[in-house]
Amino acid sequence: MGKPRILIADDHTLVVEAFKRYLESEFEIVGTVPDGRKLLEVAPALMPDLVLLDLGMPMLNGFDAGRRLKKLLPHISIIVLTANDDCAMAFEALGEWASGYLLKSSASSELVKSIREVLRGNQYVTPQIANRKMEAFMRDPRPSRIKHLTTRQREVLQLLAEGRSMKEAAFELQVATRTIAFHKYRIMEEHGLRTNSELVMFAIKNVLSAG
Repeated sequence: MGKPRILIADDHTLVVEAFKRYLESEFEIVGTVPDGRKLLEVAPALMPDLVLLDLGMPMLNGFDAGRRLKKLLPHISIIVLTANDDCAMAFEALGEWASGYLLKSSASSELVKSIREVLRGNQYVTPQIANRKMEAFMRDPRPSRIKHLTTRQREVLQLLAEGRSMKEAAFELQVATRTIAFHKYRIMEEHGLRTNSELVMFAIKNVLSAG
């Protein structure tokens, strides 16, 4: 039996190279990708056993990419490896599509431990998250506003927040520019956003998750 196959999705080159050097003695690194769209493009061909997934990636953030990947390839295990220690986000990911949640501040030995656990069919949550017992979430149990956004709205929001024009976003998503405009102004209306700056801040808080 060969080594377990791992695909790394992270847009930080130095981080990716460090992960590869540390893991390749025990696992086969079948590829690396810098954004969520590339992940969805190459994963079906590479067929990894497990994906290490950063949340804060360009083009398509890791949270949405992970959700789509799990629907596309249900057998693949996904471990979130991120700087984002938000309990609500962690447990939402674990409840929907992730098998593990690890922080980039974790020790290297914990990364290997989490991979082994998940490949055995278990779920792994770093103690840095689990020990907090979702205290932050319990203080504010209101559902996140991001749940009210459709998949297409999330895509449009991310691209616009990354500085693309409506025309460029339309080209990326292969839709008409007026479709992008419709989604943009619908988001602004529904969430009380009056300016492009407020739209960007809304995206940063709700879609563009920190690393």
